[in-house]
Amino acid sequence: MSQWPDTRILDLLGIELPIIQGPMAGATNSSMVIAVCNAGGLGSMPAAMLSVEQLREELRTIRQHTNKPFNVNFFCHKPPAADEQRALDWKNLLEPYYRELGADFDAPTPVSNRAPFDAAACEVVEAFRPEVVSFHFGLPEKALLDRVKATGAKILSSATTVDEAVWLEQNGCDAIIAMGYEAGGHRGMFLSDDLSTQVGTFALVPQVVDAVDIPVIAAGAIGDARGVAAAFMLGASAVQVGTAYLFTPEAKVSASHHNALRTAKESETAITNIFTGRPARGILNRVMRELGPMSAQAPAFPLAGGALMPLRTKDDAQFANLWAGQALTLGKEVSSAELTRILAEGALEKLARR
Repeated sequence: MSQWPDTRILDLLGIELPIIQGPMAGATNSSMVIAVCNAGGLGSMPAAMLSVEQLREELRTIRQHTNKPFNVNFFCHKPPAADEQRALDWKNLLEPYYRELGADFDAPTPVSNRAPFDAAACEVVEAFRPEVVSFHFGLPEKALLDRVKATGAKILSSATTVDEAVWLEQNGCDAIIAMGYEAGGHRGMFLSDDLSTQVGTFALVPQVVDAVDIPVIAAGAIGDARGVAAAFMLGASAVQVGTAYLFTPEAKVSASHHNALRTAKESETAITNIFTGRPARGILNRVMRELGPMSAQAPAFPLAGGALMPLRTKDDAQFANLWAGQALTLGKEVSSAELTRILAEGALEKLARR
């Protein structure tokens, strides 16, 4: 019999430990997913920045190296309409940086993209049949969601408010990821774009638990065993951990991001939209400080990053997104497998003493 006070996520997803590795696009590949799965947690493969063939290759690798359940994560945004004037105004705002860094301002602006879940991605899910499929920014259209559910996959999605959690339950989710304001990366908000609606993890989790009947997964500012145990005390059935996994050798982060994670203070992250056009939490750097970090001029998601790409190639420490949550100082230099076990074992010890 499990020692965990709530085993609903373990039973639902078929995993041994209630630790879900956050799907961090650009920083996570199959090696991290495999390590977490084989340690007993749920590894999560982010698909938003992968082509269909790249996703197929990553899932093929995962299936070859673990027989445990794993998660594939997709974004559900609607691609924005073209707005050439807004794009031009945004690039003009960045022109002084181009001149300073010697980047070619007159060259065509690169395209920054995050792929939303579509029929082609759904075919990959149908081919590989991952045990869990999670979504960010709501859920896909019903026809696509029904196809995913028909594979037998359990459906997760992120809620940043109680209203979003209720909506997700009503629209077919099997469990809710309650994503607090402290979390790193893109906010999962989808019913509102008003940042004043966003709630901290340890205020959000118990209210979501009270509002829905399905299991709740706590996410945001959970970086060690204390956070895991606290989430369970508030009614969560599992936790999703992102930033702590960026410290592992399996994480694919730049040298600048690696250094920032290990030197930034807990107060040195902020919500910004300048890198993609959508609010996301990252470590403060020069361009965030000088432009915002929230800018009304940034093009709609995911187009804002294109004009920044030439600047990133010149100075990625000051002009690239360095995603991280507010608990970044809790990060430890351990492997993904070891981190998964440390989080679970430490939390069980603390829960046993309550």
